[in-house]
Formats: sequence, structure tokens, C-alpha cells
Amino acid sequence: MTDASRPLEGARRPCGLRPYQRTAVRRVAERWDAGRRRTWVVLPPGAGKTLVGLEAARELGRRTVVFAPNTAIQGQWTAHWRAYERPEGCTAGTRRDLRDPVTVLTYQSLAVFDPDAETDEDGRPRASPRERLHGNGAALVAALHAAGPITVLLDECHHLLQVWGRLLDEVLAELDDAYVIGLTGTPAASLTAAEARLVDRLFGPPVVGASIPALVRDGHLAPFAELAYLTAPTRPERDHLAEQGTRFAEMCTDLLAPGFADTDFLPWLDARFTERATGGGERLPWPRLAAQEPELTDAVLRLHHAGLCALPEGARMLERHRHPPRAEDWTALIGDYARNRLDGGSARDRAARERIRAALPSVGYHLTARGVRAGASPADRVLARSAAKSYATVEILSAESASIGARLRALVLCDHERAAARPPARLRGVLADDAGSARLQLELLAADARTEGLSPMLVTGRTVAAAPATAADFIEFAAGERPDLDLRAVPSGPLHQVEGGWSSRIWVALATRFFEAGRCQVLVGTRALLGEGWDARGVNTVVDLTTATTSTAVVQSRGRALRLDPAWPEKTAHTWTVVCSTDGHPRGSADWNRFVRKHEGYLGVDADGEVMSGVAHVDPAFSPFEPPPEEELDAVNARMLARAERRDETRRRWSLGASYRDELLPTLRVRPDRGRAAAPAGDVPPPEPPTALPAAAGAIPGPGAPPASSPVPPATLPTRAAALLVAVPAPLAALLAPVFAVLPARLAALLALLLDLLVCLGVILTFFGAPLLVVVAFVALPWWAVLGLFALPPTLLMAVEGHRERVRVRGVVRMQEIAAGPVDTARYACAVADGLRAAGRSPVGAEGVRIRVDADGVYRYTLTGAGATAAEEFATALDEVLAPLVGSPRYLVPRYLPDAPTNSRDARARARAQLAGRPRANRAAYHAVPGAFGRNREAVRAFTGAWNTWVSAGEAVYAASAAGREILAGHYGTDPTGTATARRMSWS
Repeated sequence: MTDASRPLEGARRPCGLRPYQRTAVRRVAERWDAGRRRTWVVLPPGAGKTLVGLEAARELGRRTVVFAPNTAIQGQWTAHWRAYERPEGCTAGTRRDLRDPVTVLTYQSLAVFDPDAETDEDGRPRASPRERLHGNGAALVAALHAAGPITVLLDECHHLLQVWGRLLDEVLAELDDAYVIGLTGTPAASLTAAEARLVDRLFGPPVVGASIPALVRDGHLAPFAELAYLTAPTRPERDHLAEQGTRFAEMCTDLLAPGFADTDFLPWLDARFTERATGGGERLPWPRLAAQEPELTDAVLRLHHAGLCALPEGARMLERHRHPPRAEDWTALIGDYARNRLDGGSARDRAARERIRAALPSVGYHLTARGVRAGASPADRVLARSAAKSYATVEILSAESASIGARLRALVLCDHERAAARPPARLRGVLADDAGSARLQLELLAADARTEGLSPMLVTGRTVAAAPATAADFIEFAAGERPDLDLRAVPSGPLHQVEGGWSSRIWVALATRFFEAGRCQVLVGTRALLGEGWDARGVNTVVDLTTATTSTAVVQSRGRALRLDPAWPEKTAHTWTVVCSTDGHPRGSADWNRFVRKHEGYLGVDADGEVMSGVAHVDPAFSPFEPPPEEELDAVNARMLARAERRDETRRRWSLGASYRDELLPTLRVRPDRGRAAAPAGDVPPPEPPTALPAAAGAIPGPGAPPASSPVPPATLPTRAAALLVAVPAPLAALLAPVFAVLPARLAALLALLLDLLVCLGVILTFFGAPLLVVVAFVALPWWAVLGLFALPPTLLMAVEGHRERVRVRGVVRMQEIAAGPVDTARYACAVADGLRAAGRSPVGAEGVRIRVDADGVYRYTLTGAGATAAEEFATALDEVLAPLVGSPRYLVPRYLPDAPTNSRDARARARAQLAGRPRANRAAYHAVPGAFGRNREAVRAFTGAWNTWVSAGEAVYAASAAGREILAGHYGTDPTGTATARRMSWS
């Protein structure tokens, strides 16, 4: 018999848990054993959070109350519990009296507020949500108190960051004996500081499960590709945007012209950001100004990139600055300018201020007494709801259908079913009343010959609709599933709306089964209902038309397609984002910027099989700072549609079954200067230490040189012999010349050879200590033979020495040639890694540097095997050492630059000079010693040692010393590598 206080005791799960699910359940139990009463579990969508929550509740055995964000998810919880093997009466229900052992409710059923209770008797707002509850909400709180020992499961608990969180915080504080488990797919790292404090108070630290890439690699989630379809606005939309953009562009042109105001904009810009004089007459350091006003300093650097102002001293151009200024840049600077310089004291200033005020609304801003304030942007609305995006969705689904045919199960997510209000008057005729709505999207799909056969349906929290034939088919299907329902099709424009005595919980479940059965291949819905928690294993394509960019919305919407499909074991999912942009308006990239924000923290596999965040995993040519030009959109879409046809290639890129660390590490992307060829795409092994390095003068052997190598080989016995005998041949030849002149040529040659052999024998005997034999030989041989004995050794030894001299010269020429070669960025990376290890800041050195080359020639450097902290320091330090010499570095390190010889004769002359101890002096480029090493001398020495191994000879110089100040003054602002860098996060 089941214990009344433990009604879930005796229930058994219908299937085994996956390893990561067992780990999560075990760690929840460990929290209980440690005396805690609350915790929360973070698992990706599709990873089985519902099963983890039910299993943790089953182990506790208590009566369980589940709160879910909508009725679709509410129905899924009850279905999951009904699949358990349960004792009689151990049911799941949705009644608010909590009679069932498992009760599933929505958050809205608790957060029902009484509008008359917004204030107290004195008219003051009530601070407590608990005090504002409607009677129904208060009755549910009372039922929670009366239910006895309970377990509370809070599904998609990121919703608690809304008002529900404050209410539940108060309610749960009164339930001292309750166990509380939150479940979410939203990473804890994406929370704001305020959200993190609330979650910590509600639950404490999270139980974090495996990441999405880890579950894909292990085969628990479907591999997927992130794709984008880029559109330009329709002709009416484009004309409207161009007109509005012209107004703002004309104002900016006037702003830059002399005489615009008493203090013109460009001179003010120079004084404000280049001179930066403080009250004491000193210049405010750029790093401090950038920390205080990052929005303004970033805007100034983009104006510098456009050639409108000088580069402020101490500023460094990063990837985000190497793009034209955006409307947000102009308005930020204009607001500061208007607030601080256009005080209205003169007619010219008042006219300038009015000129700015009239132009700013065209880009969604307004000039106030305190500066510029952002408002609703008509351009943003046009781009977000452009009709071109709805037509693009038809193109996408047509292509997907052509690729996978009857297997296609697509979900189209929109922000709203219908527009809540008509567009503003100035947008009428530009945007349709229902622009961007789910209903308009369904009408287009149902009307197009390429997609009408997919039987698209609209499913929202209020409506089920479809083309007449599909609506009739659905009603027939529903009658077979739920004979108790009386449904009918009601004409509504070109569609039929399905109506009857049912609720969204029922129609979502029926529509899902209809969809899974293939009777409908496309569901169109809203993010609020189908964009999170909704479970349909067959979904393999998601088209995202929403404007939500939060981490929660992005993870949840993409999670709809990640569940495995038993009917298609090789399922590969696609998530399409449709983006509208234009070059004809200053805010023409607003929709692109949303696309970038969606991918900032979301991990996907790129064209080279690397799992990383950012838009580069969608296409390596994508920049997070500006969209592709309009003339390239067709080419981008062609690439995307071609990639969509190759689902097998996406599976291969994910390297299913391969090992991984499941860690997210910072990666530095480095684009070499344009004059340097990149390696072929793919993984690149770390380089070997160089065999030669440049020095202050000449070159020196590097750590990779053979042990016997030396710029000046030591003298040997033959060279000493040659030195002793080098003077013999000339006098001897002069003495014997008359004799050999009268002899026949052949006889003279024979005698000379014999003489040389005898002289050689005499020299050898002399060196080996046999003077007596030499005397005997001299007595026994004729005089001409004795003379010949002394002729050959000098000749032979001089030849030997000449050969050795040429070998030494060639060796030094080669060493100088290697030392003068360009330094590959991989060597800088190895120097930084070895320096971190030598400084005690990393357990690994150069061997831990992972190098990968993108298809577009960009190098990616990641320090692996050292942990996230060391990897972050590595990426930062490498970025600093490759960067132009700006700011206020503490130490400088030289990289010597030998000049290339003019020809082979010049190269040999330089080598002989080095052999003679007179190497030619070299120029030097200077790099900043990264901040991670500049804190103390020991760390500087560690970095210098690594630098001398991989890059160049030379000692670090303290920048504040006399020599350092002179070097910094002479090299400030120089770019020693000519590379462009960007930070990304990559998974391994």
C-alpha cells in the first residue's frame, strides 16, 4: 500500500536514462543530501529535462506540483507521467485543487492579479506581488500550503525572471518543507546580474548538464546547421527607407561643413577625443576615456576608419572599429556634441540644434535637453516585418521540400499571429497591416504552387487555420483521435479556421500528431506557443522570423529541431534565419544586427567542422559588424541553398562519436596581411622552433638548429697544416720553372705529380713524428723529387680550406636568409604559450596551441589543455603582441628585421663579414610585451625567453626608462605585423 505522504513511491520510469540524465538526477540527490531544499538543472532543449525532473521527483516520492509556461507544455508533462508504470490512482492532472499525486499547472494560474489591489488603502503601490493576488491565485497558494510535503517542479524556470519569480520567491519562502527543482535550457552565463541574484536566491548554484555540441557528438541530439537567407526590402519599402535615409545623410553632410555652429563638429571632435585636455592641462589617457565612455570612443574610431578624424593617441583599432560609422555612432556623438556645445546661446547654435532635431526621427532618435534619446525606429520596423522576408520563407521551404521531400517537417516561427495595430500613418502603403504576421505567412504558403502541397497550418494560442482542404483533413483526423470533439471549418478570407469546444492544450496536441503523421508538413506559429517547450520529434527545419535576440529565445527556438527522430535515424536539422538589410538607410543593418546578437553565444558547426559561436559558423564571410553588400545577397543565398542540399556533409562536420572536452574556450582569429599566402584550410600542426633567429646584428642559430651548427666552425688539423705550408708553393715553383720548361709536357707533368706525392709523404711523416724517415727520404731521393714533396700538400690543403670556407659562407648565408624570413603568426602564438608556462600561468606551452585555418585563410589560435583562465590569457596576450604599438605598454620587446641582400654576391659578403666578427646591424620593430607578463620582472623574463626561442633575439625594455621612452616615441602607432584580429569562442 502506498504511503499517503509518498504517493509517487512505486512508480517506475518507462525507459532507461541517458548517462547525462543519470548524472543530473544524481547531482540533484546530492544537493538534498547536503541539506539543500532547492536547486535548478540546466540542460539543452531536447535533452529530456522533463524526464530528469519527473525522475528526481519520483525518487523523493512526494506529491508533486509542476508549473509550466503554457498549455502546450502543460499537456506534455501529463503525457510523460502517464507513460510511467504507476500504482493505481497515481495520476497526473491539471486541477487547481492539487488532488492528483502529480498536478501540472501554468504559471499564469498562480500569477493572477487583482487590478483593485494594485494600491493599498492610502493609494500607495503594493510592493508585494503576494498581496496583489486575485482570489483564484490566493486559493492556489492556500492549496499549496494544505497539500502537505510536496515537490515543486518549475519548468522553463527562466520565466521566473519576470514577475512570476518575485511572486514565487514569496510563496516558496512560506513552504518550508517543500523541495523545489527548476528546469531550464537557458545557460546560467547568459543571465544579467539582477537575474543571477534572483535565481541564486530562488535555487542556489545550478546543476549544469552537457552542452548542445556534446549531446550532438554523443548522438543524443540531432546534428544541425545554422543557415541564413538574406533579402533586400521590396521596392516600396526601399523607396521609403531611401527617402528617410537621405534626410539624415544630408544633415550629417551639413554637420561636417564649416560654419554649422559656433563650434563646428569636427574641431569639437578633435578637442574632445584627440586633445582630451583635463582641467589640469594634462591629456586624459585613452584607455581611461574608453572605459568611461565606450560607446563614444568606439564611434570615434569608426569615424577615423572613414577618414573623418585622426587616430587619437593611445587608441587601438580593433575588428569592430574597421567598419563605416553606423547611425548609432553618429547619434551618440551628435548627442554629446549637442549637450556640451550647442547651448542655444547664439542664433547659429539654435539653428544647428533645430537642424539636428528635425533629422533624427528618420533614424529613430529624438533630441532632448539631455542629449539624444532612442525611440521607435520606422526603418527597424520596416526591415523586421518586410514582405520580402515572408516571400523568402516560401523560397526556403520550397528548396527544403525539393531536397528531402516527404521527410520535411518545418516549423515557421513568427512574433505574432496578427498585428495588434495598424502601422503608423507614415508606413501605410509601405507595410501591409498584417506584415510579418503568422497568418499572412500561412496565406503566402497556401497560395504558392510550390508549397501548397505541404499542407501548411497555423497553430497559435487562439487559432487553428489552414487552406480549406487541409482544414477538412485535420477535422477528419481529429474526429478519429477525439470523437468527443465537435469541430467545424469556418471560412476566414482565403483560409478556413477550425473551431469547436476545445482549448489550446487539446488543439496543440492534435495538431502535433497530425504534423508528425505527415498530413501537414509545415506548421506556422508564434514563438510564445511553439517556440519553447513544444515537443515534436519530427521537426527538421525551423524558419526563424522573430525579432527576439535573448539567449533564452535563441536556444529555445533552435531546440525545436534538435530532438532525435526514430522515424529518421540520420536526421539532420536546419535552422534558417531570414534577414532583411539595405545599403540605402543609415540603419539598414538593424535586422542584421539582430541576426548577429542571436548568434553571439550560440554554438554551431562551421564550414570547416569547427564548433564556435558567432555568425562565422553560418558563413565564414559573414562579419558581425556589417551585412554583405546588396549585390552579394544572391550569391550568399545560392551558397546557403546549396549547403541545405548536403545534409550528409553537415553530419560529417559534426564528427559524431569523436572525443571532446566539452569546454568553451576563447579563440583568436588572425587574418594575415594580404601579401602573405595562407596555409590550406584545416588543422595545422604547431611549428618547430626556428633554426635561425635575427639578432641586433646578423643572425644567430635558433633552438631548432642542429647541435653541431655554428656560424664560425673551429679550426682543425688540416687547416693548421695549410697555414704552415701556404707559403711554400710560390718560391718552389719559381725555383723549378726553368727545369720544367725544357722537358716535354707529359714528362714534366709526371715529374711534378711524383714530386707532389713525395712532398705530401714528407709532410705527413713530419706531423706524425718521424723526422728520421724524412731525412732518409731526402738523402735517397733526387733533389727534384724532394722539391716536389713540398709542392703538393699546400696545393691540396689550400683546396680543402677553400672548400671549407665556401661551406661556412653558404651556411651563414642560409642562416641569415632564414632569420630574415617573415615570422609566421603561429610562432608568436607559441612564444605566448611558452611564456605563460614559464611564468607559471599555464600548465602547457606551445604544444597546447591548436591552429586551424579557415576556408577564407583566417587562422584560429586556441590554447587547449590549460583551462579557461589560461586560454583567456593566451588569447588576450596574443592579441596584444600582434597589435599596433599604442596605449601605454609597460615593456617593449624588439623583433629584428635584417634587410634582404641585393644579390648573391651581397649575401656572401654579409656572411663573410659575420664570419670575420663584423655582422651587419639590423633594424628593429617593437612589440608591446602583453599585460599578462608586464606585471613583474620575472614574468617579463619568462616572456623574453620564449620570444628569444620563437621570434627574435633581444631583451625587453622598460617603457618608462629613458631608452624605453625614446623607443616608444619613435615606434608609437606602428603596426609590426599587419594582421587583423577578432575574438571568438570555440568549443572542443
